[in-house]
Amino acid sequence: MMPSSMKTRDYPPSLSESTDSARQPHWEELPNMERIELEELKAHLMATNQEYRGLASQHSEFAHKLDELEALPHLTDQEQLEEVRLKKLKLRLKDQMEAIVSQSRSQQVA
Repeated sequence: MMPSSMKTRDYPPSLSESTDSARQPHWEELPNMERIELEELKAHLMATNQEYRGLASQHSEFAHKLDELEALPHLTDQEQLEEVRLKKLKLRLKDQMEAIVSQSRSQQVA
């Protein structure tokens, strides 16, 4: 059993951690039709946008590495630094992907 004083890993960041007033709504907050449209747009971007596809691939790779670290019973100082680094990189990639989605959505409306 894990002592309550140990930090639990929470990624992606939870709602309570968001300080950006312009943050994108979380998946669970979207109406069903908007979820479907968003998934269709992301699938379209995966198929047609090389930059988006590359970012998604890197994001997935970092997520896999984080999962491997999370599976370890204890992290060394170096592993903890790597975990923080990967989370930041993964978040940056997600932000870049969301920017592409947002740009694509605005082009569809225009």
